[in-house]
Amino acid sequence: MFDLTSKTALVTGATQGIGFEIARLLAERGAKVFINGATSLEKCEEACKKIPNSEPVSANLLIEEDIDKMYEQTKDADILVLNASVQYKKEWNEFTDEEYDIQMNCNLKSSYLLIKKYAEGMKAKGWGRIVTIGSVNQYNQHPQLSLYAITKAAQKKMTENFAPLLAPYGITINNVAPGAIATPRNEEALSDSDFKKLLESKIPCGYVGEPKDIAPSVLLLCSDEGRYITGAEIKIDGGLSL
Repeated sequence: MFDLTSKTALVTGATQGIGFEIARLLAERGAKVFINGATSLEKCEEACKKIPNSEPVSANLLIEEDIDKMYEQTKDADILVLNASVQYKKEWNEFTDEEYDIQMNCNLKSSYLLIKKYAEGMKAKGWGRIVTIGSVNQYNQHPQLSLYAITKAAQKKMTENFAPLLAPYGITINNVAPGAIATPRNEEALSDSDFKKLLESKIPCGYVGEPKDIAPSVLLLCSDEGRYITGAEIKIDGGLSL
């Protein structure tokens, strides 16, 4: 089961955290995986050293020309996992125009551009898997993550709208929404024992998740076993959104 031999995958934001664990698991199941990161090729290369059958591909998703160059390197991919995102923590009326644009362009616009770019090759093959990585903040009203939540809610709606349009070509598109996960992004906040204790008191399962809790569901959605799932969302949050 979950055999991805002969498949190619592009995972954005895959040098660490959730993206890295997804890329590692897809490669473990046989896929050739392109590891994308925005800040440096070196970080992509370091991640590839830990993931067999992977290749680094650095691209700043805020720059459309970078997306085009990345496609030139990867060519058509069978699997597209859109994990990269930007998150600023501020009150709703304190974001600068630049911070607004960066979050909207990285978290939403780049997803649209990448789907449009890679879907054509999937259509030609009659097979494709697209997974967007959302957030529990689509449902929770965090006072300092309003714009981030808006981008993730819009991304989820995009998968729902595109699903019936892509399904006739053998392409599924779904969203996975992680909850509180121990990633480098959350390291500083979770290092505060009082904050962590308070957070875990709000999670029915009673603990903060790890990237390895997210990757298996993405694997399902990327496999033949997940062929009848499209336009759906899997919340992986220990019940935090309830």
